[in-house]
Amino acid sequence: MKKFSLYAFLLIFALSSCQKEKTTETEEITETVLEDFPETIEVPMNPTPGDNSMNALDWEGTYVGTLPCADCEGIATELSINYDGTYIYKTTYLGKETEANETEGTFQWDETGSMITLSGHEGAPGKFKVGENRIWHLDMDGNRIEGDLADKYILTKQ
Repeated sequence: MKKFSLYAFLLIFALSSCQKEKTTETEEITETVLEDFPETIEVPMNPTPGDNSMNALDWEGTYVGTLPCADCEGIATELSINYDGTYIYKTTYLGKETEANETEGTFQWDETGSMITLSGHEGAPGKFKVGENRIWHLDMDGNRIEGDLADKYILTKQ
């Protein structure tokens, strides 16, 4: 019985000794790893959380349509937007003897991830709301155009 008690005591002592060493090793490793990192880590925040046009739609491509024109038959419009943030915007005034106009540049998404603004775009407003296989040409303030001609300000993806 004395031998059994002695073995039990040695076993408990040995197990508690081993456990303590593991904790010490873990603490040393943790301290070493933490020393390798700065006190604060900057994590980029997604400015547009959740699903939106920018992250949920297959928006890259070419969109075409004929926009209304006050002094011509219409403006044949083609807008190509690319994943690298570049665009090509082509317009042709129908019924006029003018050359086609082409503008290239970059575009930016708004904070909601639903609207793009063309940089370096002169003339008509360079703001578009991006939807599923279509984009809406917006007014100067970034609002959808309303009224009888509202459906004429939609470009369809090809």
